[in-house]
Amino acid sequence: MAKTYAVELHGLVWFQLSVKTTRSPPMKLLYSLTSPYARKVRIVAAEKRIAIDLEAVVLADPDCPVPQHNPLGKIPVLIMDDGDSLYDSSVIVDYLDQRTPVAHLIPQDTKQKFQVKRWESLADGVCDAAVAVMLEQRRPENLQDPSWVNKQWTKVERGLKMLNDDLGENKFCVADTFSLADIAVVCLLGYLDLRFGNKVKLDKHYPNLARLNQSLATRPSIAETVPPKA
Repeated sequence: MAKTYAVELHGLVWFQLSVKTTRSPPMKLLYSLTSPYARKVRIVAAEKRIAIDLEAVVLADPDCPVPQHNPLGKIPVLIMDDGDSLYDSSVIVDYLDQRTPVAHLIPQDTKQKFQVKRWESLADGVCDAAVAVMLEQRRPENLQDPSWVNKQWTKVERGLKMLNDDLGENKFCVADTFSLADIAVVCLLGYLDLRFGNKVKLDKHYPNLARLNQSLATRPSIAETVPPKA
């Protein structure tokens, strides 16, 4: 695309200057549909109205591009418009929230900001433990370590109880306002439902989380990113 500018020289002479402009390529997210961490990034981008190209990847594929952009070989990875990359999900969502002033999901108030980040950290930590259980249970049964599974699942149950108790009767996790804390919790609950189904009985054991999850289920950014059950 070319833009033409009128330029004045010494207040007397005008001439036309044509400048060719190029549009930076959009940011790209390397992700999978079932990753709760990538879902968190996708929800934040939707809420912030930030356009991001999505590239689904399979980490086990030999040609998977993720290690080229994240030496840890994990998703999500955000490839920015200058070619640099960001990882992990907590770093990416911080970047996206600061990229535009629209609909801040991380409060500007310092105290509330760290309350939100604490919720995110706990929800992500419970996800980490749940992923560890899932991976262990995918091994041949004779190679699985039940003590390891029990240890990780205990973390899941302790974390869910704390999240449930901290939420109480509040509408949202922090300051009665939709934030990254709510997004992180919803992504955690979606992953548990995907991988463990009825093993986690929200209505019975974690009713406050069940209420939050149900109240946010129809929010477009959340409804459109529900992981598919295969």
